[in-house]
Amino acid sequence: MKLLYAEDEAAMSEAVTDILTYHKYSVDTVDNGRDALDYARNERYDGIILDVMMPNMSGFEVLNRLRAEGNTTPVLLLTAKAEVEDRIEGLDLGADDYLPKPFAMGELLARVRAMLRRREDFTPNILTVGDLALNQQSAELRCGEKSVVLPKLEYKLMELLMLNRGICLSSEDILVKVWGYETESELGVVWVYISYLRKRLTALGSAVEIRARRGVGYLLTEGEKP
Repeated sequence: MKLLYAEDEAAMSEAVTDILTYHKYSVDTVDNGRDALDYARNERYDGIILDVMMPNMSGFEVLNRLRAEGNTTPVLLLTAKAEVEDRIEGLDLGADDYLPKPFAMGELLARVRAMLRRREDFTPNILTVGDLALNQQSAELRCGEKSVVLPKLEYKLMELLMLNRGICLSSEDILVKVWGYETESELGVVWVYISYLRKRLTALGSAVEIRARRGVGYLLTEGEKP
């Protein structure tokens, strides 16, 4: 199994690399976020271990960029920050697991084994409506041979519409479910993101439509190609 390990603390990096190598993992080690992103983009790894606090680019930013680009490699985040908010942020960005420092090497190995097992068992969840398919793991929206990886909010909106195909959702309902109960965004942002998705569907050549019902809301319909 091939792993990418990103850690800027030299002593920690050496210790973890040694223990992983001893347990028969092949490890590429980098000491900053920029190199971590470059390696992850250009090599195929079975798993990635990312320290959150790194020079040039944080582990959170590396993870966010990889997931936005459709990279589904399992990621284990390591950090000295143990606050609940930080753990939530990492998981929301697409991390598979989270291990706060300091940690026992035995626990690290157990987390790595669990992460790799999930990769072996992984089958992407695909939502389909008409000629559209949405990969819930990579956020890739596909129509025939064309595809696009959706940014986070566009993905959440598209997923909501696909899960409720044929059901008219009010702007208020969409705002709460996509942006959250505590959002300060105005209702008009829903229309803006609906417009973004309509442009995506046109570019993909899909027959699926997002229709508006005045005073009621929006719904996804399969439509028919001309």
